[in-house]
Amino acid sequence: MMPKHGFLLGLLVHSFLTGTGGTQPVHGSLKPQKVQFKSKNFHNVLHWQPGRMCAGNSNVYFVQHKMYGQSEWKDKRDCWGIRELFCDLTNETSHLQEPYYGRVQAACPGSHSDWGMSQRFTPLWETNIDPPVVNITQANGSALVILQAPDFPYRTQTGRNVSVENYYELVYRVFIINSSLKKEQKVYEGAQRVVEISDVPLHSGYCVVAEIYQPMLNRKSQRSGERCVGVL
Repeated sequence: MMPKHGFLLGLLVHSFLTGTGGTQPVHGSLKPQKVQFKSKNFHNVLHWQPGRMCAGNSNVYFVQHKMYGQSEWKDKRDCWGIRELFCDLTNETSHLQEPYYGRVQAACPGSHSDWGMSQRFTPLWETNIDPPVVNITQANGSALVILQAPDFPYRTQTGRNVSVENYYELVYRVFIINSSLKKEQKVYEGAQRVVEISDVPLHSGYCVVAEIYQPMLNRKSQRSGERCVGVL
């Protein structure tokens, strides 16, 4: 939530933008640059870079958004007269198959910029997903690898987290790395989230890493952190 004084500052500057303060637009130089959505696990955040900086770095920014096909832009009130170079629009872009736009205007005392607009953004196609969480248990000379897909910022009507599996077909890839030889071997690729590996290296420690592949998008996540165990 924006501090009260920041909100009041935003209202004051907005009064300038609407003409009541007598300001003149500054075209080009003050305009926010590289306005773009960055999305991970459907957390959709609009980012931008500043144009020309005002005296005393007093730039403030105003953010609006709309769905493709809508004629009216909507103010993002929590990002109205802010100094940050980003604005969280997760809640405003929750229809995952719909395309959206965001735009940003900069202002400083006595002037304001044109709007800098993002390219079209469709969450379902453009969000990046995190690697799976990996846990390992050992029994009878085998390793049981338990994989958990990342959660999204939405909940079901019963309050449960919504998994990435609700939206995509996922393929898990599991790799074993020999701790002493640093040799990597892919030991599983498929849809199961619990994977038993019977031929683990008994003579030394080993580590397990995993990644998620999305066939629909031909895209994979980064790899998980290594989960390592000692000699069985």
